[in-house]
Amino acid sequence: MQTAPSVQQPVLMASDSPLRLKAQRLGLHGPAEWKDEAVARGCFHYLQGRTPPQQRVTEEAFSNEELALVLLGTANAHDPWLVRLGAMLLGAETNDPKRIARLATDEDCTPAVRAIAEAATRYEPELQFWSTLLAELPPGTPPPGVMPHHSRYVSLPGLIAPRTQGKAVWLRPQKVKALGYAG
Repeated sequence: MQTAPSVQQPVLMASDSPLRLKAQRLGLHGPAEWKDEAVARGCFHYLQGRTPPQQRVTEEAFSNEELALVLLGTANAHDPWLVRLGAMLLGAETNDPKRIARLATDEDCTPAVRAIAEAATRYEPELQFWSTLLAELPPGTPPPGVMPHHSRYVSLPGLIAPRTQGKAVWLRPQKVKALGYAG
């Protein structure tokens, strides 16, 4: 009895994750362009003293959730800047924690997302977003030795008055409300 020849399906490499392929189709071809896109979307904490780049892709075409997970993808060399930008985008106000958990599973980056969400609960224990995200993620442990310290995801204001420390604030993308000076 003769069997039909098998058709070999192409194997997706980690670098060819569905979200990376989508980013490439939209013109975001690698880490430098992902970083610029994150800064253009309001991650000004990482602007590094230069003119802000222009946003190249609409959030409808490629959401902050998707960009965050591309930045956090396991195929990245665990560049601390990519992780920190990804963490900042994870906390964007319009994000859906259930969608993030589903996409993180598809992108094989749940350990990084879990580590960031656990860090966030240290600073924002009352925010339901992070506890929902943790509940939706599969159990696991963070990637050993590759995640930035939890303090790298927050703004630490230091002393705001004699013997008074300011409260650490989780970094999130901020939309520009106005440019220039009021008239």
